[in-house]
Amino acid sequence: MPIRSLIIGIAALSIALPCAALADAPADAALSGSPAAESYWPRLLGEQYTFVLQHQSSLHSPYEGPLSLNPDGDTQPTNTFGFYFGWALTSWAQFYFDTEKFMGAGVSDATGLGGLTNGDVVREGANNLPKRFYIARSYLRFMLPLGQELTKVAVGQDQIAGTEAAKRLEFKVGWLAVNDDFDKNRYAASTRNEFMNWSLWDNTAWDYAADTRGYTAGFVLGYVSPVWSLKYGMYRMPVHANGQELEASLQRAQGDNLELTLAPSQVSTVVRLLAYRNTARMGIYSQALAIAAADGTVPNIVADDREGRKKYGFGINAEQPLADGGATGIFARFGWNDGKTESFAFTEVDRLASFGGELSGSHWQRVDDVVGVAIADEGLSAWHREYLAAGGLGFLLGDGRLTYAHEQILETYYRLQVPWWSWARLQLSPDYQFIRNPGFNAARGPVSFYGIRFHAEH
Repeated sequence: MPIRSLIIGIAALSIALPCAALADAPADAALSGSPAAESYWPRLLGEQYTFVLQHQSSLHSPYEGPLSLNPDGDTQPTNTFGFYFGWALTSWAQFYFDTEKFMGAGVSDATGLGGLTNGDVVREGANNLPKRFYIARSYLRFMLPLGQELTKVAVGQDQIAGTEAAKRLEFKVGWLAVNDDFDKNRYAASTRNEFMNWSLWDNTAWDYAADTRGYTAGFVLGYVSPVWSLKYGMYRMPVHANGQELEASLQRAQGDNLELTLAPSQVSTVVRLLAYRNTARMGIYSQALAIAAADGTVPNIVADDREGRKKYGFGINAEQPLADGGATGIFARFGWNDGKTESFAFTEVDRLASFGGELSGSHWQRVDDVVGVAIADEGLSAWHREYLAAGGLGFLLGDGRLTYAHEQILETYYRLQVPWWSWARLQLSPDYQFIRNPGFNAARGPVSFYGIRFHAEH
């Protein structure tokens, strides 16, 4: 394909797909003047490769269902490749295009847990997604300066080097990942070099809009400043739970997200307050239970799906640097959703509390190394747990019955920075996770997960 046709096609795709993302404002800089990019040519901003080998131990299992963890244990490798492109069209408009490829599978087919253990795994098992390069993001970003103060921006994934207005209005539209712009956290937001468990790098009670791979279409509009920011995003929902196909119309189904970020300049604490509401073709647990009781059958949430159903929830996300220029710090997340309508897009969790932190290796003369430790406690609504206890299946959970208990997670890792070429970053991370009551079932488990992660990026 000629280069000109490729560029035109990418730009047309980005405009045609209604979708968005909004980055938090960088916090350094006391510059003033007009925003400018370092280059106005299309360029490769970076590339990455991540390999994860994870082993799940065997577990106590008096019974199991079609979506249970394998009681005999499992070992699986995964590989992801990514290439990230950017183009500063003007000082106020940018275009981004990312492509990625995933190979491998999660242990136990990436089912049986609310907090899955490998965040680099997509739930490809349910949809048999092809193992080929796909478009991860394709969007336009527009910025309207609201003052002369500037902040310096370093080159990175979906980030063009240069200067940007510290106070600005932003609008992004295209194809993206919702969690690129909401529920971010300095210490727990990247599965490729921080915590791998889903309940630690994200708010699992936040059922954010996404296809099976974790991407969708929509837009984000926001006000960004060094002290506080406010963002609103609207996105397309999947047609079916955990489905790859997205609804064609935002009028029929949509995911709405609103987040207020507070970062007072006199302190280093950052707090993010998130609210969301999904409208989609979803089922209601209580109705599925009532139909099953009347018919003498096993409840089926999918059979109760109706258009226009709504699901809402809230989240609190905090980060607190403690020392070493912020390299040592702690984080916490709390999440809640109504739990009446079915879990639909991300995972099957209705309540979440997580806490953890990172310790810089500067304390043992390894300034680029990090130790991370965190815990998570998550639960289900009364309707959700009754549905599973009656033998109902979700898209990740289904032991056939249920002795309910909170799913409890511990994860620790050591990230070793490997010295190599100056233009590349190589990391090796042993990882251990321990989970009690897997799938919210006290009759099964506990279970351990041993992993090794290799990550290279430029």
